[in-house]
Amino acid sequence: MQRYTALTRSSFLLLAMSAVISLCAGCVFNEKASTSLHQSGLHAPEKKHIARQLISAAENSSLEWQQQYSFIKYNVEGNEQENRGYTAGIIGFTSRTHDMLALVEKYQQMAPGNVLARFLPALKKVDGTSSTEGLGPEFEAAWVQAAQDPKFQQAQEFECDRIYFNPAVTQAMADGLRELGQFAYFDAIVMHGPGDDANSFDNIRAAALKRAKPPSQGGNETAYLHAFLDARKAAMRNEISHQNTSRVDGIQRKYLVAGNFSLKLPLVFKVNDTPFEIRTMQSARL
Repeated sequence: MQRYTALTRSSFLLLAMSAVISLCAGCVFNEKASTSLHQSGLHAPEKKHIARQLISAAENSSLEWQQQYSFIKYNVEGNEQENRGYTAGIIGFTSRTHDMLALVEKYQQMAPGNVLARFLPALKKVDGTSSTEGLGPEFEAAWVQAAQDPKFQQAQEFECDRIYFNPAVTQAMADGLRELGQFAYFDAIVMHGPGDDANSFDNIRAAALKRAKPPSQGGNETAYLHAFLDARKAAMRNEISHQNTSRVDGIQRKYLVAGNFSLKLPLVFKVNDTPFEIRTMQSARL
């Protein structure tokens, strides 16, 4: 879409020249500083790595999120009411909620004719359901095989960022939240998804906003995050498979109470009755 359709060619050039003049009059362009603006908060590589470790600890009982590309399991929820079909990959893409289909379509763009391509018709057919029609053991084996392909790994990271990480962090930064709050948003959108469902991330945030203002609106960050985590726990308890709220209490609330808004290392925590320690970027499970 053209973003400047309301501008004539000459007026656009005048605006561009004015911007250049203003920039030169101010200070010398600092490329390193410009880059850092796009790597602040959880966008910074080391902080993003920590966020992925924390998600993996809660989802897979392991800090080694890179080992989850090949993960695939049917009905991890353990009940038919909330059965999301297949759950797979580094962030739990599911065959029922469209993100698995979007991922395989992205992979097909990157690597035409890959081992998962023949399952695209079946994934489209079961989208929105928990059915395994056209999938089954052959699909599971193909997923594990595809997970060895760096392009499929890149596709998983790309789709995780596009659907979950970037929207969550962007919203959190707009709300004036530091890394802890950004992670709280990320973890919530991964589990509950975006949208207008009663337990969705958007409604969790809306419930929090009714109780407290975020820093961007002049509110207190601690008070707002407590309100958000309360709303998050309420949403989890509405779902059979999410009664264990240790990922909220054992990680997010713990560091909120401690005042560790930047997720500064070391991070020692327990989730799902399993202890973890992140002291360096190479830290492993206790």
